[in-house]
Amino acid sequence: MPDKPATAEGYRGGQVELVKATCLYVATKLGDLMDDVVVVGGLVPTLLIDPAGLPEGTEAHVGTMDLDVGLKLAILDEERYRVLSARLRDAGFTQDENEQGRPTRQRWRITAAGNVPVTMDFLIQPSLKTDRGGALRNIEKDFAAMIAPGLALAFRDRVSVTVEGKTILDESARRDVWVCGPGAFVVLKGLAFHIRGENKDAYDLYYLVRNYGKGVDDVAARLLPLLDDADAKTALGYIRDEFLTHDATGPMRVAAFIHGDSDDAIQADVVAFMKALVDACAS
Repeated sequence: MPDKPATAEGYRGGQVELVKATCLYVATKLGDLMDDVVVVGGLVPTLLIDPAGLPEGTEAHVGTMDLDVGLKLAILDEERYRVLSARLRDAGFTQDENEQGRPTRQRWRITAAGNVPVTMDFLIQPSLKTDRGGALRNIEKDFAAMIAPGLALAFRDRVSVTVEGKTILDESARRDVWVCGPGAFVVLKGLAFHIRGENKDAYDLYYLVRNYGKGVDDVAARLLPLLDDADAKTALGYIRDEFLTHDATGPMRVAAFIHGDSDDAIQADVVAFMKALVDACAS
């Protein structure tokens, strides 16, 4: 799979609407299994932050190229994964392929008539001492999930969001979808940025902290209860190390994502908002 675009320009063209339509389609197919999944990744800011409520001059989140879905660990213990994977196959999802043409068990795709393919990645929390982030947990012969430290927090801090509109098959529908909450999102993006250093992860993190709710305190209120978890503490430490100085990787890569280069005003804004979050969680 190609790397994510390094700048915001690569996210133009309505792909996020296809991903949102795919999310709605998945919700119509999984139905009673939706409590076992939570939307994580780059679609979260689009679902949690209403563009109509943004301050004048603030652009909507650029969106995402794919749908990331976290699986509840209990889905393995109770073998509900068999029903989940069967429904997705029946709905038209198939394994995606990597750049070498090999099947990717943790990433499936669907292509509706006239649209580009939309991929869906599956993630699951570590549960064994040998689990390592980024490795695969085999579930079935053609179905796996990527191990994602911190994912359990997305089930502790989650928000029910009503998604309404057209599915990827152009059907009108309305469903309630569990979405990773702002506190857990900070943890997951903080960990992801430290691991892979992508511009988009830095931007996603900053955008949500800057624009969620009525201010940074609303994000901190959701993050503070999670700080009894080692992954949450680790993520906050990474944010402290990588986002609180003007020339640190976090602010520099947010600026690079938005403008393609460094930008003093953006970097200063990133530092101010991320420092406010760290300070709020320290008080």
